[in-house]
Amino acid sequence: MTLELYIHLYQDWLATVKEIFAGSGQPLPDHATDKQVGLAYYIQNAADLEEAERLRASNEERLNEIERTIRANFEQVILPDILRQTRYAGDVFRFKWVFNQGEHIIEECSEYRISL
Repeated sequence: MTLELYIHLYQDWLATVKEIFAGSGQPLPDHATDKQVGLAYYIQNAADLEEAERLRASNEERLNEIERTIRANFEQVILPDILRQTRYAGDVFRFKWVFNQGEHIIEECSEYRISL
């Protein structure tokens, strides 16, 4: 069986940040870079730009590390758990970062959820 795995957690987080700003009536420019989007989010509560950059970089690394962990453990750990907990029998897996009463990684096809 050939499995297809789609996962871009940091990009999901950035898309959520853009939605938050758009929903607040202060949309970020379409041409904003990933770094600018992250800084716009963290500068709201950071003491200064340096702290905002540290928080942004830390969050990017954290989400990238979670993504690497999912990829590295998918076939041996996560896939068996998905099959055990859901009725999903497909071979396409789409993991997304979401915030809904806390951070979660959801697999959209099976509705499998990993709470962070």
